[in-house]
Amino acid sequence: MANQTTPLTRNLKRIGHLDLPGGGQVVVDGDYAYVGHMKPPNGTSIIDISDPANPKVVSTIDLENGYSHTHKARVVGDLLYTNMEQYDRHTLRRGDTLPDDRNRLAGVLGHDPSDAELSADLGFDVDTIAKMDAARERGYADGGFRIFDISDKTAPKLITHEKTFGFGVHRFDVDENYAYMSTEMEGYIGNILVIYDVRDASKPKEVSRWHMPGQHLAGGEVPTWKGYKNRLHHAMRVGDEMWASVWHAGFRVIDVSDITKPTTIAEHDYHPPFPEPTHTILPLPDLIDGRRIAVAVDEEHDHTPGALHAFMWVFDVTDFNNIKALSAFDVSEMDSPWSRAAGRFGAHQFREKMDSTLVYLTWFSGGLRIVDVADPLKPTEIAHFIPEPLNGNPSPQSNDVDLDDRGLIYLLDRNAGLDILERTN
Repeated sequence: MANQTTPLTRNLKRIGHLDLPGGGQVVVDGDYAYVGHMKPPNGTSIIDISDPANPKVVSTIDLENGYSHTHKARVVGDLLYTNMEQYDRHTLRRGDTLPDDRNRLAGVLGHDPSDAELSADLGFDVDTIAKMDAARERGYADGGFRIFDISDKTAPKLITHEKTFGFGVHRFDVDENYAYMSTEMEGYIGNILVIYDVRDASKPKEVSRWHMPGQHLAGGEVPTWKGYKNRLHHAMRVGDEMWASVWHAGFRVIDVSDITKPTTIAEHDYHPPFPEPTHTILPLPDLIDGRRIAVAVDEEHDHTPGALHAFMWVFDVTDFNNIKALSAFDVSEMDSPWSRAAGRFGAHQFREKMDSTLVYLTWFSGGLRIVDVADPLKPTEIAHFIPEPLNGNPSPQSNDVDLDDRGLIYLLDRNAGLDILERTN
């Protein structure tokens, strides 16, 4: 462990715990929590939290094979929505170019390269090369989203599996009428926003699409970036606006007052110089001193020594033509004993519901940080909780967080474990 300047917990205590497989998202609705898991065959767990000291899994939705994961979940009434996305997608997509890599290397070597020679050339191990080849030959056609009837929490029933394209759906938002999916679609590069009418859950109907200029290759657009660098991560609905994080292109605000014609009304890009991509952006529910304030968080990836870790931003978005960064919130490596252990350290995500000036922020091996932005120029941490790593993992990887109606906090780890926390101050 590294030296550390603060205790593992401040103004928070653990009142319940489940040693679940690692998860990507936790959402709480009434007496139940829903966890989308990172790795197949674990799909989605439904957990009874009526007694938070003794949470109990009442049902699981397992995956049929290891080709997809359903690491995101949303609940509206008696409907559960999960994504369907290719598991280990970025590595496997690299397999699409292996035939060209083999031909290139054959020209250098004078013979068809073995997998070992290709492995040495590309920097992937032989087993990964084999997985890439198998995935390319198999293809992937399950990407999209699924809707379940959860009127009986112990026996979820699949209503429909709406397929999209490519990798499938990543993160998303949903309400009683519409689902707002971040997905690949044929003819585009990178994820775009596809809006579905889901008032008949058995027959989702596409209503509209939104993309950044340069993504629609089939429409003759030419991106000014390489690969998937600029794409929609996800968009959250706030009134007649969608607040969209677009990875290395910063964020956009989209007008959906006409749901059939999503229109960009604001954009802000701070990449470069900041190296980590924009994960989530949302406005606060109320003005502060007459100003509209938004909070954004970047997502930490493989850290380059000397580069900035991902952190949280506070923006003045009163004037969409003149968006200004007001302040930032960061966590020191000295504040977690696992900041330099294997795994990520910087910011990841915050609770995707803004109902006060408190931001519930997950910080990978820095755990949960609760930050008050009542003074937008001076974000102030009022509590934190860093869980211990479980099951032989080298560090905690706090990935997502939600609250229930009692004010209890549900902190989900990317590797293993769900903690239920209570504020003590």
